[in-house]
Amino acid sequence: MTALAAPIASTRWWQGRAARRFISHRLALVGAIMITLLALACLLGPYLLPYDSLQIDLRARFAPPLTGSHILGTDPLGRDVAARLLMAGRISLMVGVLAMLLSTVAGTLVGVVAGYRGGLVGAVLMRTVDGFLAFPSIFLVLALAALLKPTPGMIVVIIALTKWMEVARIVEAEVRSLKEREFVHASRMLGLGSAHIMFREILPNAMGPIIVAASLTVARAILLEAYISFLGYGIQPPLPSWGNMLNGAQQYLASAPWLAIIPGAAITLAVTSFNFIGDGLRDALDVRGDLR
Repeated sequence: MTALAAPIASTRWWQGRAARRFISHRLALVGAIMITLLALACLLGPYLLPYDSLQIDLRARFAPPLTGSHILGTDPLGRDVAARLLMAGRISLMVGVLAMLLSTVAGTLVGVVAGYRGGLVGAVLMRTVDGFLAFPSIFLVLALAALLKPTPGMIVVIIALTKWMEVARIVEAEVRSLKEREFVHASRMLGLGSAHIMFREILPNAMGPIIVAASLTVARAILLEAYISFLGYGIQPPLPSWGNMLNGAQQYLASAPWLAIIPGAAITLAVTSFNFIGDGLRDALDVRGDLR
């Protein structure tokens, strides 16, 4: 059984060759370092700053960056921008990661069942996926956000509902390819059940594309959260997120441009870093790289 699975075992992320290829991918390594530093800053930074993200000081309104102890300046209410940026980073990164996890789990389940079962079951599941993909996701997100209470948890669910279909298509195509391999036929000959074959034999060998899709989904989820929060349908003040910080800064672009530049730079950094990581993972987990 192990020998039959060996030809495709190289797709498993824990193998040393994939790790070495990822580390040799310079942009992916830079992205991983930047995301690690950004996550640590958002996690620990608020405890190191002298100001709370909700502390109002009207005497310090619109203080520019590097003014006294306000490293990144203050907003129209005198709140410290650095403190709000880091607290907003917690919310935005949390939303991105949790939405990725939910959408990846849902998409993987649908893709595995559709790809392995095929026939009527697979057709119904994939036509459902196509139906969701045919509907513009941004309109669906805005409609759900307008109807439901936009708490962080609800935003996670709303974003996940619009992102699982892409994962499902990737997984379904990978499973359809893998189910014809020798190790699956051997599993059937041994009398193993369909659930065991799908989730214990096929799924571990399909983890490469799933991991790549998951890393890219984080970037899309962060960008989508920022978009709907910027439009006023996402995370609501006084709870900060990078999107609603941009929303509050748009009327002060001429007089206090740092209010928009700083959260915009944070969004750009996070999304670009996750995209770099996704590119690196795609190259590192490419099965063809092990066959050459």
